[in-house]
Amino acid sequence: MSESRQLLCDMADGLFADLAEAGFDKAWPRIEEAGFASLLIPEEQGGFGGDWGDAYAVLRIAGRHAISAPLGDTIIGHRLLVEAGIMPPAGPIGLARANGKVGYGRYCGSVVFIEDGELRLVEVATSEVFEGHSLAGEPLDRIFPVGTPLASAPCAANLTALGAFALVVQSAGALEAAFELTLEHVNTRVQFGKALGRFQAVQQAMAEFSVEAAAIDAAGQAMAAVLDKGGGLDDGAMFEIAAAKLRANMAIEKCCPIAHRLHGAIGFTMEYALNRYTCRLMDWRGDCGNDAYWASILGRRVAKLGGGSFWQEIARRSDAAAPAAPAA
Repeated sequence: MSESRQLLCDMADGLFADLAEAGFDKAWPRIEEAGFASLLIPEEQGGFGGDWGDAYAVLRIAGRHAISAPLGDTIIGHRLLVEAGIMPPAGPIGLARANGKVGYGRYCGSVVFIEDGELRLVEVATSEVFEGHSLAGEPLDRIFPVGTPLASAPCAANLTALGAFALVVQSAGALEAAFELTLEHVNTRVQFGKALGRFQAVQQAMAEFSVEAAAIDAAGQAMAAVLDKGGGLDDGAMFEIAAAKLRANMAIEKCCPIAHRLHGAIGFTMEYALNRYTCRLMDWRGDCGNDAYWASILGRRVAKLGGGSFWQEIARRSDAAAPAAPAA
């Protein structure tokens, strides 16, 4: 990890830890003041000048602390608007999912829609807003634009894929936090005269949990690496995003039951921190494409390669995403 990214992570971890249990009204002003919204905007255009690896690092920490704010959508929204030649407005920016669903939509000043190759920036105040909630109890509203958008421009980006990127990254952080909570519990909870963590069945379950969490992290870093190597926001990184989202969905399916099973009844209480992560994870599993959606995309792409080209394509993409060799 570079020195600048380490400093960025240290700042994010300190801030997000303070905001871990804060609501949107308290969390967002401090996040915006810290400048995270402009993370993917070049320095010459007034932004932080970070890359997708930096976004991965910051959003992973946000997932670990279960931040109550649309940080991922806002970071990506700023990047899309700048690339389209549109000045990003102040405040949180939402990304429109299928059927106009927007996370924290009621709190966003504006929302990015992309349809038929056109990006439209829509003001929430002049739109129809139907408030709702996700499975995790977070705001998930339907936004229907009314009238003329604030701005528009051609854009081939895939909002479902970019939304999936943010969810995979935050899932990696949330699973890590759930794993740490579970590990602490089994090492301190005594049953039949010894800590739960000393039972072989518990150790096997924790080993499976650890492997699944590591798999999401590896798949997520591959997404960021491809985007940083020039994979387009439209289709160039779709293979890695599809693989990562599907792998994340599989890991969530396995790990959430392990976490709750090993915690017993305490894991289901609202006062205990575990549900802050597992409820979000179970909601994110079906958001921005469920298992069937991403398996279909990945399967069609693999089928087109044929039996003789699959390994060559995997190797080519892995080599392309690998870090450059240091100069001699």
